[in-house]
Amino acid sequence: MKDKLDKLMSRAFGKPMYRLAMIILGFPTILVAFLAFLMNRGKESAEYTADMDSVRKSAEEDGTLERIRKDARYYLTSKYQHFGKSTDNSQFQKELEKQIAKDTETELEARLQAMYTKEGKHGRQSFIQFLCRALNNQGLLMLSVITSFPMYILLLIFANPYTRYIFERLIMMIFVAFGVVMVVFTILHFASSNPALNVLGEYATEQQVADFNHLHGLDQPYIIQLFRNFKNLATFNLGNSYQGNEDVMAAILRKFPVTVEMSVYAFVIAAVISIPIGIISAIKPNTAFDYIFMFLALVGLSLPAFWFGMIMILNFSINTHLLPASYVEGNKISLLMPALVSGTHLAASLARNTRSALLEVLGQDYIVTARAKGLSNMRVILKHALGNAMIPIVTVAGLQFGGTLGGSAIIEKVFNVKGIGSYIIEKQFLPDIPAILGGVVYVSIVISLVNLAVDLLYVYLDPRIKSRLKSQ
Repeated sequence: MKDKLDKLMSRAFGKPMYRLAMIILGFPTILVAFLAFLMNRGKESAEYTADMDSVRKSAEEDGTLERIRKDARYYLTSKYQHFGKSTDNSQFQKELEKQIAKDTETELEARLQAMYTKEGKHGRQSFIQFLCRALNNQGLLMLSVITSFPMYILLLIFANPYTRYIFERLIMMIFVAFGVVMVVFTILHFASSNPALNVLGEYATEQQVADFNHLHGLDQPYIIQLFRNFKNLATFNLGNSYQGNEDVMAAILRKFPVTVEMSVYAFVIAAVISIPIGIISAIKPNTAFDYIFMFLALVGLSLPAFWFGMIMILNFSINTHLLPASYVEGNKISLLMPALVSGTHLAASLARNTRSALLEVLGQDYIVTARAKGLSNMRVILKHALGNAMIPIVTVAGLQFGGTLGGSAIIEKVFNVKGIGSYIIEKQFLPDIPAILGGVVYVSIVISLVNLAVDLLYVYLDPRIKSRLKSQ
């Protein structure tokens, strides 16, 4: 257990990001250990110097240092003669002295370490070695856990390659969110739009505009407004919208479920339709099935979402009265048409990607070998080909699903779905900065989480990625 903790702590301190995090989270332990290390260093250095002098004297007496000098001169002379260089110059002497010093240091260090091992001494230690040796004491370890328990939680995360990978991606997501806030706020701040006039109306007086700007902090310098938005993000308080004084976080949480529900329906429809179509087209390339399916996929990609949505409303709502024309809260059936329209574009793109990925795999040598062994075509496709073709398929599917979760503004507008996409578009025209920032932060986090889920799927789909992750 102690050896495992030593190795784990040494590996964690070897990575700059984790080293900084451990110093911050385990500050009491690190501070006490560092002060003790400094106090012990002078005594340790004196002992090390005395031991090194003793080893050097022993090596001089048994002729080891003389042998090192002769060997270095012989090999360096041979090297110079091979390249036709003269050995009667200062460059040769300088290189010879450097080589002798290097070989001597290596030999003396090896002898010293052998002596320390034989005598049971630890020799000169780095700080991390000193810390690990100190924590081998049961009492000190328990005290350290009590005073610096966040550091040990971080070590537990670091110990498992999967939790470490997820943790690193979540930290990266935080930086992405702050970066998105900075970019979007900067664009909105320097845009020509005037939120005060757009909210109050064009007949608002100068005093009313000034009061509005003062109320929402729009009269403050750019840098102060930017850091206020950073603070709001860090405290999960996205503020209130300019129009209606609505709590932005509450509005996003209220609109989030319907967007997720519509996105899941659309993705399920797309996956059920597109993956079988892509597989059939790849198995039977350049046939009537392939041409028909790919033509339909191209049509699906080409259809404008707003036009297709209106055609669906015209045929299934106005003419036949089969489905509601717009979204009704609590009515799951009213989400069917928006999901079909959104899923059609997803299915078209996913079908084409499935076909191309599977065709590429079917041309590999191991597929030819599997068929030569007499395996049935279905077994070759399902067991050998489809699994290896899944990585590009999952990549595209994840990106599309993340984009749909971010809100399909046009589809939401056509079907009057009060989701995230339509919310951001409505607020964009003011511009309602708190609402827009809240919306884009939501979108960035959702896309980051979907990408994380896709990356974790890679681990289970490709054993090579799993082994690479464990070796890091």
